[in-house]
Amino acid sequence: MKRLMAILIALMIPAMCAAETTAATDYAWKSIKEGVRTYDTETLKYTVDKGKIGKTLCYVTRVWMQEPGKQIKKATSKWKKNLALPSDMAKKVPGAALVINGSGYVSKTYPEIPDNYPGKSPDYYYTPLGSVTVVDGEVLRNLEDVPFYGLTLQEDGLHLHVGEMPADVLAAEPTQTWSFYEKCPLIQNYESIVDREWAWANHRATRTIIAKVDENNYVILTATNNSGLTLLDATDFLLENFAPEWAYNLDGGPSSALICRSVGKKTMKIIFGGEKKDVDIMAFVELTEE
Repeated sequence: MKRLMAILIALMIPAMCAAETTAATDYAWKSIKEGVRTYDTETLKYTVDKGKIGKTLCYVTRVWMQEPGKQIKKATSKWKKNLALPSDMAKKVPGAALVINGSGYVSKTYPEIPDNYPGKSPDYYYTPLGSVTVVDGEVLRNLEDVPFYGLTLQEDGLHLHVGEMPADVLAAEPTQTWSFYEKCPLIQNYESIVDREWAWANHRATRTIIAKVDENNYVILTATNNSGLTLLDATDFLLENFAPEWAYNLDGGPSSALICRSVGKKTMKIIFGGEKKDVDIMAFVELTEE
């Protein structure tokens, strides 16, 4: 019954008025502190709660946006040059109110470049994984024969792509992309697509996972390095408590970042991570007049 009620609450979110989208949810976890950070304006609202899933300290961030396609932004480090701290990349996004780490990337030592990527190793150093890379509408990578697993930002918000060919991804004219390995999509069409027999799915790690609940509501699950979460744990938690349309595992480990600011303030404060350089970030801003 408790599980059913939690799912029903999650499904009721679209019907709530904007002022109610940050109401507390009865999570199936050990709550430590609700409202660690809150942000409440007419076009952007988020609440960061702190608690435990099993023995792992986690943050759950619920985000409501009036027009996600215009309020989700991306900032990057220099293409093929180097990486940058999330806080420094956040400064490139005017009005950034909430920032998380983004794509997994290729360094000279780790992670390995997938076998189906053409070219030589240096072609990918300091760039995101994924066969398609779009930044501010510019296509920086298009590996035409390599399926794409990742997220695109389109006019109506974020979209999940699971093994789609680059031509089909680019046909939607995305303005931004975020990507990682091919098994990073966790939930699709409200169902888990994680291979439960895959050994890495049972590996505990620090994680940043974003999930779409509906057109205006997203959830970010940040699992800290206090034992970490498996992909199975994270997927089951999201399905049980939010019943999201989809969920995607962004870069994690030392690259994790959760950074916020208060309404009316300019200074961004790190809630978790953010001390290691990344290739790009995902930022959330208030809706501004064109």
